[in-house]
Amino acid sequence: MNRLTTSWGEYDLTRFPEDPRDQLRAWDAADEYLLRHLDGTAGTAGTAGAPSPGTNTGNGNGNAPGPGPGAPAGQPAARPVGLRGTVVVLGDRWGALVTALAGRVEPGETRLVQISDSYLGQQATLANLARNGSGDADRPGGTGAVELLSTQDAPPERIDVLLVRVPKSLALLEDQLHRLAPGVHAGTVVVGTGMVTEIHTSTLKLFERILGHTRTSLAAKKARLIFCAPDPAIPRTPGPWPHSYALPEDIGVAGGRTVVNHAGIFCAERLDIGTRFLLRHLPERRGPERVVDLGCGNGVVGTAAALANPEAAVLFVDESHQAVASARATYLANTDPARQAGAEFRTGDGLAGVPAGSVDLVLNNPPFHTHQATTEATSRRMFTGARDALRPGGELWVIGNRHLGYHVKLRRLFGNCEVVSSDPKFVILRAVKN
Repeated sequence: MNRLTTSWGEYDLTRFPEDPRDQLRAWDAADEYLLRHLDGTAGTAGTAGAPSPGTNTGNGNGNAPGPGPGAPAGQPAARPVGLRGTVVVLGDRWGALVTALAGRVEPGETRLVQISDSYLGQQATLANLARNGSGDADRPGGTGAVELLSTQDAPPERIDVLLVRVPKSLALLEDQLHRLAPGVHAGTVVVGTGMVTEIHTSTLKLFERILGHTRTSLAAKKARLIFCAPDPAIPRTPGPWPHSYALPEDIGVAGGRTVVNHAGIFCAERLDIGTRFLLRHLPERRGPERVVDLGCGNGVVGTAAALANPEAAVLFVDESHQAVASARATYLANTDPARQAGAEFRTGDGLAGVPAGSVDLVLNNPPFHTHQATTEATSRRMFTGARDALRPGGELWVIGNRHLGYHVKLRRLFGNCEVVSSDPKFVILRAVKN
């Protein structure tokens, strides 16, 4: 657990699930920079120049014009930004922003909404709010201090303050700005934040094209702010997502099938080489069984398993709301409607909540990045969860880069591990629960 210090107070924050071995913080310099801008103290970061859009100009929500597109802005707000009306926080990774804001806004005057693609991020938000006494959080339609929405939920119809933590995926940013744009009006304060490595010319062009005139702050602690003055004259058009493409023919039972990808999905424009390798070596199984596509992404692996064994009931699990929506669309586009009722789609923390001893086969391509950080925590939780969920004799099939050394972890957990197939880059491993 680490403590975030702001002018509004101090907050003990963690990621989710909380792990004493995990030294990664639940916030970074970009979150701190945005909070300093909102409370009017960001000028102490050493920037200089004229006030930026978002400065409280008397009506609470000011948006002054600035220099040319993408040009660095001057010193941020010298006075606090008004936080009244509907305040939307997009992409708040572990709830640091809304936890700080929840104690700042006035009940009855402000509707505070967090929009996130991450189930784990939402759970971290709930835990951090409870830990810091910053108010309750509710799901859509709730009455708590913070309303939690997913990137698949309908956004608020009117947005008075839009705070954007720039995501790793440019496609997800594009998709969400298109979804939020109809609720943005000329008086909306729009401020983005990110590390300098996350904010590119393409990032600024998205804000400019979808919302209005955009510029940036100077950097502070390797973080930067984005200021956008909404232009109501820009047409509010639907975004281009989801995308679809046809799978190659040489990958087994799924060859030639259609894959549907919502924005933000890994390799949304083509089949990645690791999944291609796994699809060519899927286990041949028959008869009624329960199969889990763990970390399902667009669901192509679970869909292939269902096509190979029509009697299988497949559970698609991912912590990304965009991924689960993609998996559902991919499965429905490629399977017999008479058997589709047997599939289940779940946004969650791996196999948490799946009854022990209830699964016959788990198929897994575990991620080894959390945002910009490399971590083994996710694969460790996935492997442990699979061991608990599998029946005796049940199998976990894992594909990963050879250098990750998953065979060591699997032997430790299962007492066995064999190589199904490998090439110079990837290895497919099979572990059996005894």
